[in-house]
Amino acid sequence: MKLGSLKKGRDGELIVVNRELTQAVKATGIAATMQQALDDWQSVAPRLEALYEELNAGKAGGAFALRFEDLAAPLPRAYEFVDGSAYLPHVERVRKARNAEVPESFYSDPLMYQAVSAGFYGPRDAVKVPSEDYGIDLEAEIVVITGDVPMHASVEEAGRGILLVGLVNDVSLRNLIPGELAKGFGFLQSKPRSALSPVFVTPDELGDAWRDFKVHLPLRSWINGEWFGEPEAGVDMQFNFAELVAHAARTRPLGAGTIVGSGTIANQDESKGASCLAEKRMLEIIRDGKPSTPFMKFGDRVKIEMLDGNGKSIFGSIEQVIERA
Repeated sequence: MKLGSLKKGRDGELIVVNRELTQAVKATGIAATMQQALDDWQSVAPRLEALYEELNAGKAGGAFALRFEDLAAPLPRAYEFVDGSAYLPHVERVRKARNAEVPESFYSDPLMYQAVSAGFYGPRDAVKVPSEDYGIDLEAEIVVITGDVPMHASVEEAGRGILLVGLVNDVSLRNLIPGELAKGFGFLQSKPRSALSPVFVTPDELGDAWRDFKVHLPLRSWINGEWFGEPEAGVDMQFNFAELVAHAARTRPLGAGTIVGSGTIANQDESKGASCLAEKRMLEIIRDGKPSTPFMKFGDRVKIEMLDGNGKSIFGSIEQVIERA
């Protein structure tokens, strides 16, 4: 099934969305918000699924035309958002551009950091940034949303805890990152709010594309209407989502509604393009000795979307303009 949230208050209003992303129906008689649904998933999910089937069959009372502009992020705020870096071609290129080796541990122990979860942009909300000098970048990624996952969960337990899948534009301010990392204490100001896709979907909506806890489809992105990249999300992923969730839960339980990100999608095959400007700039440094692609400016537009095997949008598209805060 496909779930979203209308803009209402801080936590939105839960809706069920049809497979074609054209119709929706309020699910507030079952759960008022996405977080409420996740907190009581075992009893709520079957009722939401029944409403989803009614909506797809054209039998749901109260159905209305879906407008992406009316949508908040499916989970407007979350208790926790941790973002990995599971695609090592991205890490390898960044390191190579500055003549640094990739530590051997990166191939066996996932990279992960604590991201902003207090609020997410909706799929059509502008990205607000105080200055272009910060080095504004997109990062096209996949996220999974968990139920309750116990501390020190096995990979198998962690996989069973994955309830929903979505997309994220993990906004980065690249020119602030070096100074923060030099302090040895991680990201803060360089990682502002991110934007989530119009809907989250249950893994079964992905069909055969969801296997081995990976999404085996390309993630496409455009900047100002020009194709930017479409790397295959199921290729070159060093750690699958079950492994990422287990890593996050190693020393803490994860509460229902925890968001776990894949990191920037990247392939060894450079013809697939990139999912962030930093990677494109690194390839230019490796090839030419210096970057030629600028970071984003105010007024630039970003689009991120994933299509199924029939060319239909799965999650809806993230479409945003960069604006001065």
